[in-house]
Amino acid sequence: METERLKLRRLKRSDSQAIFDRWLSDERVAENRVSAAHRTVSETNARVADIAARYERKDFCWWGIELKATGELVGEIDLYDWDLTTGNSSVSYSLGYAWWNKGYATEALKAVMEFGFSEMNLHKISAAHNTDNPASGKVMKKAGMKQEGIVRHMIRNAKGQYKDCVLYGILQEDFLKMNFQKD
Repeated sequence: METERLKLRRLKRSDSQAIFDRWLSDERVAENRVSAAHRTVSETNARVADIAARYERKDFCWWGIELKATGELVGEIDLYDWDLTTGNSSVSYSLGYAWWNKGYATEALKAVMEFGFSEMNLHKISAAHNTDNPASGKVMKKAGMKQEGIVRHMIRNAKGQYKDCVLYGILQEDFLKMNFQKD
């Protein structure tokens, strides 16, 4: 998948060092994730190997976020918890700190929502961010998602702390209307 500035592509085992260096070992990024920052590149190697092995499944949607201009891998985004009965899925993303506040997460999220609604025919895509990370909520809003509520103690981070999360969602019909109005 490509956008104006990004290429969304499968992660490869050879990406492990960049993933480790650019976001998975960074405590600032880990603060907004459920899992702790990786301490060694071998942790990242194992994670990337697991992701690469799962690409053969038809219900597995995980992409690296690469800058077209430089070829740098700067983050990841995935659709998960895809429910065949309801047609609902969730999305999550992580970006290296050096690439925060540049619009890359919003651009990637819009592309993945387009894929989910047009290629997978999803009914709804949801996302959540912990209340300590309002910047992620701005990404969701800019992509067209609507705030749907707050869930107390929705996640438990790597430090064992429970965190409240703000839920966002967008329906296929709303996404299509939003994009139709742009054209």
